[in-house]
Amino acid sequence: MSASAEEVPVLIIGAGPVGVTLANLLGTYGVRTLVVERSPAVLDFPRAVGLDDEALRTFQATGLAEEMLRDMIQNVPMRMYTARKQCFAEILPSTREFGWFRRNLFSQPLGEKTLRRGLARFADVQLRLGLELVALAQDEAGVTATLRDEAGAEQQVRAAYVVACDGGRSTVREMLGLPYEGRTHPAKWVVIECDQDPLDAPYTALHCEPERPYVCLRLPYGLRRWEFMLFPGEDGEQMLAPDKVRELLGRHVADPSALNVIRARVYTHNSRVAGRFVSGRVCLAGDAAHITPPWIGQGLNAGLRDAFNLGWKLAWILQGRLRPALLTSYHDERHAHAKAMIDLADTFGAVLSQRNPLLAWARDRFFMAIRGVPAVRDYVLQMKFKPMPRFVQGVVRNSGVAARDALVGRMFIQPNVERRRGGAEKLDDVVGPRFALISWRCDALADAPPSLREQLARLGCDHYLAVRSRSAGNEAGSPMPAQPSGTVVEDLENGLHLWFQGKDVDWVLVRPDRFIAAVGRVGDAVTELGAFCAAVLPAADATPAMHAAQAGGTAAQLSRVEAEALAA
Repeated sequence: MSASAEEVPVLIIGAGPVGVTLANLLGTYGVRTLVVERSPAVLDFPRAVGLDDEALRTFQATGLAEEMLRDMIQNVPMRMYTARKQCFAEILPSTREFGWFRRNLFSQPLGEKTLRRGLARFADVQLRLGLELVALAQDEAGVTATLRDEAGAEQQVRAAYVVACDGGRSTVREMLGLPYEGRTHPAKWVVIECDQDPLDAPYTALHCEPERPYVCLRLPYGLRRWEFMLFPGEDGEQMLAPDKVRELLGRHVADPSALNVIRARVYTHNSRVAGRFVSGRVCLAGDAAHITPPWIGQGLNAGLRDAFNLGWKLAWILQGRLRPALLTSYHDERHAHAKAMIDLADTFGAVLSQRNPLLAWARDRFFMAIRGVPAVRDYVLQMKFKPMPRFVQGVVRNSGVAARDALVGRMFIQPNVERRRGGAEKLDDVVGPRFALISWRCDALADAPPSLREQLARLGCDHYLAVRSRSAGNEAGSPMPAQPSGTVVEDLENGLHLWFQGKDVDWVLVRPDRFIAAVGRVGDAVTELGAFCAAVLPAADATPAMHAAQAGGTAAQLSRVEAEALAA
């Protein structure tokens, strides 16, 4: 390693939405981070447009949810049409169990700019543009990256951990020699965006027409997008010529020549997943780890799940709160779900882009026949077909009680709660960027020895919530212990009451990414929480992955961030 190599705890290669979201999370957790990107500016291409409730919860953790929402259209329906233009299904989920709507539309270039502005809040997070990775070498102590700027000058950065967020053609993945298994779909698609939306259609429409399957959707600020399948023999670049674009749009608008096309690009759909998401001290995230066709709008959302899962683990390892060996849990927890999302997108694509007229007719008859079945209609309307993440191994504690273990590894709900009358808050905002022990109408730590509280504090769980049911007027809420551990909050909308009542548990331990790490009854809290801490905490005399000074004082910064989150 060069003696002049810059040292940093985390180096992120790629400043797309996944890489910059991860950097915002690491900044929130107090970890000094460097993000490098070879492109000098945000790419002004028509790319991702859909963000789900899990993505917004991730942005909430970075403190940027409201800013991102300013450039979004929330709660947008999706409709599917037969070859004869009959709507056979509509997706409009009403649930907000994670605190946000499930279908929201945005323009990725605008979203990326907001995320990059968010980095300016953190003195120890830097974004450097115009730098390309040309070499990567890792050993037991860290990773050395060689970067080249636009003038050809090279520099080295030494990092404890490197995260590749450099897209489907990931240079890092190729340098590591990791397989990218799957397939490239034969049909290409041309994507066209216009401003001054000419249609009164405030929804996303999937048109399953064998003559030419296409997608049409409304975007913020009067933008309208069309996506058309290209057929064999149609040259992608030729289809972007103005006369061809007008020809494609001619069947859908009265005067295509009057449209102002601001973006147009040809895309190839891919269904691929890396063999491993973790290789030594290097992790893959976003398209570098997995890439999916856009049929269910989960490509970027899957990458944001990567960022939320990985961000806190890197921070906790660097701060000596988590065993370094548990970095591999990132692969264990994310790989299978990423593959499941790809499989679902492939299924949707095969059904909805059918070009055989006879098969398309049979498909349409089937969907039109079942749309009146209440159970099926609810299954589609509420997006229950979407596989939710569930971790059976990783940074979770399975007690051996089947009913309770079925709760572990799932994302916890996010209802509104109150710390004071008239002060409704989302649960995550009360919890802050940490582990949270949430007890329902009890004090799970009433009999906890000091040693367990010390372990929980080391884990970053030094603040506890005791929840009681909603009171009326000046009436006190449901009974609570005389001196409960931590803050008492009221269940403003009965969301927590219904959850705990149906699960037969008294407490949950929620991770920083809002997944359930452990659950139980009051009587087993000491045993279960102690077992979890023993399994994930480093040895008491272990040294963090990098010295605190080198990591930018991360532990002190985390304490400051937590204090700000809890300030009332």
